[in-house]
Amino acid sequence: MIPVTPMRQIPGAYLNTPAPQGPNTVRRRLNFGDATSSTAPSGLTNMPASRALATAGSNDLIDLNSGGPLPAPVQREELPPVVKAAQCINQTLQLDESYPDLDSYCRPGGSSEHELQPAASSWAPFQRGSSYTIPDQVFGLLNNGEVHTRLGLFASINYAWASIDSSLFLWDYTHPNPELIGFEEAQHTITAVALVPPKPGVFVSSITHILVVATTSEVILLGLAASPTPAGTKTVSLYQTKMSVHRGSSDVSLIVGTASGRIFLGGDSDTDIYELFYQQEERWFSSRCYKVNHTHPGWTSVVPSLPAPTSLFGSRQHEHLVKIVVDDTRNLIYSLSSKSTIRTYHMETPEKLTKVIEKDKVSCLRDITHMIDLRQNGSNLLNEKVEIVSLSPISSTEASKLHLMALTNTGCRLFLSATSSASYMVGASNSLAPQSMQVQFVKFPPKDQAARTGSGQARDTGYDFTSKALDPSVFGYRFAPGFFFDVVRKNPGTGEDLLFVSAPDTGRIKITSPASALKFYEQGNWIDFPTSCVVLDIGMTTAPFKAGTQPLGFGNELAVQFDQAPGEFAVLTNTGVHVVRRRRLVDIFATAIRNAAGDEGVEKEMRKFINQYGRVESVSAALAVACGQGSELRTGTSRAVDQTTEDRARNAFVDFGGQPTVAETDGNTITAESVRLSSRHDALALYLTRLIRMLWKAKVVSIKMDKTSGGLAVTSTISSAKLMSVQENIERLRNFLEANKSIIQGLSGPSDRLSSRQEEIALQKEHQALHSLRKLMASISEGISFVQMLFDERVSDIFTRLDSRAQEALRNLTYESLFSQEPGKDLAKILVKAIVNRNIASGSNVETVADALRRRCGSFCSPDDVVIFKAQEQLQRASEHAHAPNVLRTLLAESLRLFEQVAGSLTMANLQGAVEQYIELKYYAGAIQLCLTVAREKDRGNTALSWVNDGKPANDQRQKAFDARKACYALIHEVLDRLEASFGTEPEMVDGRPTLAATKRMEAYNVVNDSDDEVFHFDLYDWYIEKNWTERILTVDSPHVITYLKRLAATDARHADLLCRFYTHRSRFFEAAQVQADLAKSDFDIGIKERITLLSRAKGNASVATTGVSRQEQQLLNHEVTELLEVAHIQDDILERLKVDSRIPDEKMAQIEQDLDGPIQGLTELFNNYADQAGYHDLCLLIYHAADYQNPRVIAETWESLITDTHFDNEQRKEAWRLHKRRQPLPAGVEPPLAEPPMPYESVSTSIQTIAHRTSLDSLIFPVDTLLPLVCSYAVNNGQDASIGADPCWPVLLFLQLGVPHSLVIRVLEGILDTHEAPFTGRRRKNVVQWIDAAVEAWVREVERRGGGAALSTKGEEGSLTGWVRELLVRADEALTQIGNSGAIRAGTAEAEELMAIRRENAALKRQVDAIAAQMENNLGGSLFR
Repeated sequence: MIPVTPMRQIPGAYLNTPAPQGPNTVRRRLNFGDATSSTAPSGLTNMPASRALATAGSNDLIDLNSGGPLPAPVQREELPPVVKAAQCINQTLQLDESYPDLDSYCRPGGSSEHELQPAASSWAPFQRGSSYTIPDQVFGLLNNGEVHTRLGLFASINYAWASIDSSLFLWDYTHPNPELIGFEEAQHTITAVALVPPKPGVFVSSITHILVVATTSEVILLGLAASPTPAGTKTVSLYQTKMSVHRGSSDVSLIVGTASGRIFLGGDSDTDIYELFYQQEERWFSSRCYKVNHTHPGWTSVVPSLPAPTSLFGSRQHEHLVKIVVDDTRNLIYSLSSKSTIRTYHMETPEKLTKVIEKDKVSCLRDITHMIDLRQNGSNLLNEKVEIVSLSPISSTEASKLHLMALTNTGCRLFLSATSSASYMVGASNSLAPQSMQVQFVKFPPKDQAARTGSGQARDTGYDFTSKALDPSVFGYRFAPGFFFDVVRKNPGTGEDLLFVSAPDTGRIKITSPASALKFYEQGNWIDFPTSCVVLDIGMTTAPFKAGTQPLGFGNELAVQFDQAPGEFAVLTNTGVHVVRRRRLVDIFATAIRNAAGDEGVEKEMRKFINQYGRVESVSAALAVACGQGSELRTGTSRAVDQTTEDRARNAFVDFGGQPTVAETDGNTITAESVRLSSRHDALALYLTRLIRMLWKAKVVSIKMDKTSGGLAVTSTISSAKLMSVQENIERLRNFLEANKSIIQGLSGPSDRLSSRQEEIALQKEHQALHSLRKLMASISEGISFVQMLFDERVSDIFTRLDSRAQEALRNLTYESLFSQEPGKDLAKILVKAIVNRNIASGSNVETVADALRRRCGSFCSPDDVVIFKAQEQLQRASEHAHAPNVLRTLLAESLRLFEQVAGSLTMANLQGAVEQYIELKYYAGAIQLCLTVAREKDRGNTALSWVNDGKPANDQRQKAFDARKACYALIHEVLDRLEASFGTEPEMVDGRPTLAATKRMEAYNVVNDSDDEVFHFDLYDWYIEKNWTERILTVDSPHVITYLKRLAATDARHADLLCRFYTHRSRFFEAAQVQADLAKSDFDIGIKERITLLSRAKGNASVATTGVSRQEQQLLNHEVTELLEVAHIQDDILERLKVDSRIPDEKMAQIEQDLDGPIQGLTELFNNYADQAGYHDLCLLIYHAADYQNPRVIAETWESLITDTHFDNEQRKEAWRLHKRRQPLPAGVEPPLAEPPMPYESVSTSIQTIAHRTSLDSLIFPVDTLLPLVCSYAVNNGQDASIGADPCWPVLLFLQLGVPHSLVIRVLEGILDTHEAPFTGRRRKNVVQWIDAAVEAWVREVERRGGGAALSTKGEEGSLTGWVRELLVRADEALTQIGNSGAIRAGTAEAEELMAIRRENAALKRQVDAIAAQMENNLGGSLFR
């Protein structure tokens, strides 16, 4: 509450400077009433009232207990359902992409975590599929072999091969009766065969592979062309390249190729690695085909190798190569020797190979011993007798540290990492050659158990260092992301091999909690083959697995189970080729519930899945099976085997989907953000994400130059078959949800079984989330249809019809943007328009094309779009009839009607195009009308107006509506600009008739002025001001103008002046005065003198009678303005006084001017901060008057201080004048005077006169009974009398000149005479008599001038010239007699003469008073004395 009583009743001593550095501890708060706070109108700003001297400090805190309104909470912008669902998809994708990398669960140490399943189990991770026997004719040829026969696989093209002595045969092993493709031109026995990629640019494009055939004499290169067939197989053709090279002395039994086309060779003769170079043409120093030894370059490569030295007890074991593998991602080659030594080579350049690491078996065992104490565990799996039998590279996209997997003959898998010297440096390149290699992790074989024979499943936990389950392992392969194939030969003599297969248990690894250590969980099973099968080769027939392009997320099989074909592997045995298929989790789930015994069995299997893989993953698998996934076929869209399985999966999805829950809120209000959605929702999002995984981030089109035609070739980045597959799966999912929405919680609507508000909120959130996903599914399905329809057209023609921005947007358009984002939707509509325009140009009917679009993708071509197309067609026809005015106006009016019909659906591009065409056809009124209609339709609730009226708060949802409307208004501005530019210089009338220009202008401005869109008017006036067309605003006769100018007046002084001019032009002077008063009170950057001018004008306008304004309102405003004007004058006086005050430091003057030459300050601030501290007593008295201050003692003290300081200042100036005249130096800081200063009493008189005039002799501020004795005392004490040439009666004459009544002056002097107080004692009493005589004489002259009646008042009143004056004169004479008789004045002196003159004058006055009294008595018929 604002206090209204002073902090101290009496102002204390003033300070020497008006602005002290520290806090003023003697600041007072005078008892000044707030004269204007209650009547101040709400004007331009929250300007403090002029009389608000006692104001509390501003405080930003809000009293929560006051009961006042609290600020509204900031609300988050509500996203559209499709955008919400897209965010959910992105979050789910991110979770899938965060699957742990291989390095994270193959940390230093070991593991034997396996979960083995019988081959016939529903949970078996692999299964044997089709088997293809070796053709009889191949068997016949093999049986006829004489020297050397070998079998092998080219799994990538589904071919097998057989080398029989010097002949090579290839056949499609999937064909029931394959054709043999032979190469029988070799002259020597074939020792090795390999299929490698060709070098780019060497062969024609039809050559897809190079077939490398090594014999005992030479190495031959053959071109192989593999062409796909409609049946899904490949046909192979062989071509002679005439490239061969002599083998040399080294054996060639190992051939590998790199992705770049390099070919490396090795064999049984040594450990050297050779490279076979080939090129298109011979060069000066190299032939078309030659061989280089990279291990021993130079002459050492051609020197025959000598036999190894023998020892005393026998020959030394010969070391040779047994395996060569390539890692293209790291440019590394690994070789394995017969002594289990691993050598690493780095391909630094396209022609160089450098050995960088050599790691023997002992070093590997040493590394393992550092991690695992093998001796303590009694292990014989890893000792000096163990041999490494196979190597498998690990790509850099799969692991950043691990490089290689080595398989021992005991079935242990050693994971090795390689590092370089710069591996630990920040920003080190991955292309640097490694320099060291260590065993990082050991995967031990599973336990010996009955799982292989099909008697049950088993799960290993912990280490098992003694298992012989995989001993002896002959060879093995590892395929990404960890598919492991191990050929175990228990009885070499019987010719029966066993095949163990395993893979990472992706589901268990994925759900490992962050608090738990990651483990290398694996699933495995044995593959059953017919008896007497010897495994010869294994290859992967499907594309290499890749769930990501970096180690994190690379191995997530679950993420791609609906996106990629499951891995299939060809196993070549001596009886044929057997296909082993990796089973997806959805396949395992479908089989498990299909084979379950009744509902209890299904529940048991479901709970097992949940325990092992988590609820979300399990429920997602159930949903997938319910939608037709889960067959054992390769296609992802095939149906499940039977309806029963689908029904069981549907029940599992419904029953185990869980409930949405509400998190703890600690007593706070429950909101949707505190709801945890159910596993059913998360499972649905997971399944949907994995269905569209390939599409989501992919671009829609690929644009390249067509080398054949030289033009642009626009193709789809995703095949049409893949798009159709995804759309089919999406539609099945949508149909499933629609068919079962009555039993799926969250889709079935509100429930009657809700027991609490928490459950209701949770279910609402669940419903919204599921609804969002369903909306996204519909958008995806339509988006795919749109893309298919787009590529049914000539996309290159459509692309060329787009502008540069649309072309660039199409280049970068992703399916995510097309399905879920506004820019993608907008671009799709642009493409639809381009399609329609192309068909219109080719002569097709608009409705036919639009109807086809609407059927296939309704959201991209709505009924409103059809109307827009029709309107554009009318507009196009109008442009063709520009020279037929009647037809033109008809077509333009029809196009406008159609556009207005769908104004809410018009995009900004549509609107801009239509407006531009209207302007070109001079249809300005139609362009403006269309813009106004679109603006209205974009904000039908008129929220933009409420936002403007609320002061345009930031972060408000309504601002979007305003921005949308403002874009339309900007087009209107452009229309008016173009109108003025076209017709601005043309005459209005010709021959008394309006010209075309005048008609167009009138039509356009009629639409503008007749609009009832208030927001538009505000925007239009803003534009007028921006264009400096303020005169137009003054001429507009609209209620919106006043609202607009009032709003602007609160922000800018120039606009407030414009509002004032608007009022005065319409003789609304009272409103003009209000604006001027509010402007004077505002916080705008206006000087105090300008504010005084404004208040003066406001006072003048407020005094003029205005129609509709009562006299009382005028008086109230006039009173307020008058008080403000008085305070403003005081503030201006203080400012001017301080500017010339030498006590003010220069550094403070700027702040003082900033504070005072601006908004009108409160009287308290002016008094405490400036007037009182600076000792400006005259201004303090004016402040007392303005504040209606009523403390007589303080006022009297201020007057006394004023008189004293004025006299002192005058004396100092006179002294400076005397020094200046004598040409003596002046005191420091004193300026030389320009003229002689007045006498001190004259300065005092001037100050008193000024205050008297400005206070209108206010009895509170100008108390005569107090002030006159002060002035008289000053005159006596300071010798301001006849001794200095002054009139001895100047104090009395001063007050009489100011208009103080004679009777009052005489009464005060009577009091002085009667009291006998110092200094009016003794001889000085004659001065009092002299003053009384002067006052009476002046009164007598006034009575005589005005007539005798002027001396008479009501009978007995003391204010009349009656007997009390005569009595006073008698007492005065007696006082003079006492002075003469006291002896204080000697006779004969000048003083005695003066005394006698005073007595004579007194006697004369007494006679005059008596005469006036007698005259009055005669006139009244009675005596005046009683």
